[in-house]
Amino acid sequence: MKNFLRSIYIVTIAVLLVASASAPSDAARRTRAFDGQWSVVIYTLRGDCDRSLRYSVRIVDGFVQADQQNYQVAGAVSANGTIRVTVAEGGRSASGFGRLSGNNGRGQWRTSTGECAGQWMATRRG
Repeated sequence: MKNFLRSIYIVTIAVLLVASASAPSDAARRTRAFDGQWSVVIYTLRGDCDRSLRYSVRIVDGFVQADQQNYQVAGAVSANGTIRVTVAEGGRSASGFGRLSGNNGRGQWRTSTGECAGQWMATRRG
């Protein structure tokens, strides 16, 4: 009887561990709240870079991806909306950080060389 109860206890613990590992956490569910297509406008406030650029990005499971192949985007959004990204195009790169809230976002960016810097604004599309 003692071995039977131990077996039931071990199986129950194993089932609970598997169930909790497969269920998304609250943080994962909240991070997915930002998933979708986003339009990002980058404004140069310092330096001799294009005055403004527009990029289309996609957020999937909290990870930021380029929406087109002529540029690369890598980044992530935390559960509270904090976002960090790196954008590379034509041999140049820039990094940015900021916050998303609902269907909008904003933050700051700068080139990897530090020659240009500015702000960005984002809007979720449809």
